Amino acid sequence: MKEKLFFDNDIILDISIERDKLLENDVNEAVKLINLIESGKYEGYISTIIFTNTYYIQRKLKDHNTSINFLKKLRIVLTVLSMDDSIIQKALESGFNDFEDAVQYFTAVENKMDYIIARNTEDYKKSAIKVYPPSQYLRTSGQILTC
Repeated sequence: MKEKLFFDNDIILDISIERDKLLENDVNEAVKLINLIESGKYEGYISTIIFTNTYYIQRKLKDHNTSINFLKKLRIVLTVLSMDDSIIQKALESGFNDFEDAVQYFTAVENKMDYIIARNTEDYKKSAIKVYPPSQYLRTSGQILTC
């Protein structure tokens, strides 16, 4: 059975706005992980909130068509998980410092994800699911040398 990886919004934003040019850490590892999902090695998932957040930020930095085209490609590679009232309720009551991360987390829990892939791992201190940045996950899974 393939491992189910849930991507936090920060990873998708890093890729969409090419934040590797702005950050010290290397976003290429996130792209490698997406490529492994595309090749069938893993199953990749995101929540619906990723689409609105990514569009909003990417459109400001680039343009509408670039944003829509990126999101169309993203939807082909990663499975979109819906959110419902119970996820929102759990997020509201969770005590997470970041509400958006709480929504992401409970979406991952509800859908039985194996791992959460996020740059801001500190925001997931209360997570029962293991949370890794892309490079650490690739090292842990033994994929860093084969990508």
